[in-house]
Amino acid sequence: MSRKAANILSAQVILKPDCVLGLATGSTPIGLYNQLAAWYRKGDLDFSKVTTVNLDEYKGLTQEDPQSYYYFMDENLFQKVNIDKNRTFLPDGTEPDSEKACRQYNDILASVGQVDIQLLGLGHNGHIGFNEPDTFFKTETHCVKLTEQTIKANRRFFASEEDVPREAYTMGIKTIMSARQILIVVSGEDKAEIVKKAFFGPITPQVPASVLQLHNHVILVADEAALSQI
Repeated sequence: MSRKAANILSAQVILKPDCVLGLATGSTPIGLYNQLAAWYRKGDLDFSKVTTVNLDEYKGLTQEDPQSYYYFMDENLFQKVNIDKNRTFLPDGTEPDSEKACRQYNDILASVGQVDIQLLGLGHNGHIGFNEPDTFFKTETHCVKLTEQTIKANRRFFASEEDVPREAYTMGIKTIMSARQILIVVSGEDKAEIVKKAFFGPITPQVPASVLQLHNHVILVADEAALSQI
């Protein structure tokens, strides 16, 4: 599954060396990033002109914090390939002023141009990025209060549940939907029900990923377990 997803991303880099990649964190894309790094070591990929923008970052964590998404990206991809760190962007988790942090990231996203491929995972409640179930789709970068379900899901990365940040900055739905292509990677039987809801249920902000049904170029890469209900 990870190799298939890595094939799609690597093809984009080869076809357009100065592409803009939208990246994601969490356990799902680790295999994909390992595969990209392996192909780079073989000489098959060149990231020197690639620009990356990440979906989200915890509010209140520094880049040096091992639980920050900047640290995750550095550990799992950036330091393993020849990417220019000045062309890698995430929301600024250290900015306490939410409006300012969101405005700054919206400006960065506007400056890099259209994302060629946006990589996504899928939360158990249908969240993409940290866009949680809501009564409407939030369009641009915003500060999110994380749901108890998301906090519990992320608990495994922290020493205790109390250490999990309660807020995060995330790209909005409009920004995600503006990408030329969306690649969503999902694994495990525990995701089967939400895959069915997201891709075959009604389009509703209660299931944020359902909005992907309106995008004209989405690729879902999943294992058999995650696809078992469709």
